Amino acid sequence: MIHVRQANPLDARQMAELLNEIIAKGGTTARTAPITPEEMQVEMRLYPGQNTWILAENDAAQVLGFQHIGPHPDLPPEAADIATFVRLGQTGLGIGSKLFEATKARAKRIGYKWINATIRADNDSGLIYYQSKGFEDYRRIPDTVLADGTTVDRICKRYDLSR
Repeated sequence: MIHVRQANPLDARQMAELLNEIIAKGGTTARTAPITPEEMQVEMRLYPGQNTWILAENDAAQVLGFQHIGPHPDLPPEAADIATFVRLGQTGLGIGSKLFEATKARAKRIGYKWINATIRADNDSGLIYYQSKGFEDYRRIPDTVLADGTTVDRICKRYDLSR
């Protein structure tokens, strides 16, 4: 069974491990360098009251995925930026859907009006996921150079929280 809850700094080790597996596989996240549990904890503490970290776990308390929303310097204050990470081999099981339901509710409580997702144009699974949740394309950012030198286009999608 999948349980969804607010993540906390004690979850940082498992969250970092999950994210590092995705980074090592490559091709789906703009992140290119591994993250330590301590760095994850620092990120979780940024923007108190303006962000949320939602975690999905199984009955054995193994982290299956997590989702984060928070402010972004390229967005207006009424918009939150979102990032979603699901354990390799666990996609398509409803984890992302459960995460997004909890994240939407929390975004509304924080006071956001819409959510932005910026996805690598070559990340088909990410594009499909956000499209399936009702996100709509509104911008393309060509030739983004990632930290490792990879150049990719990025697609910005928007979800209106007034739905």
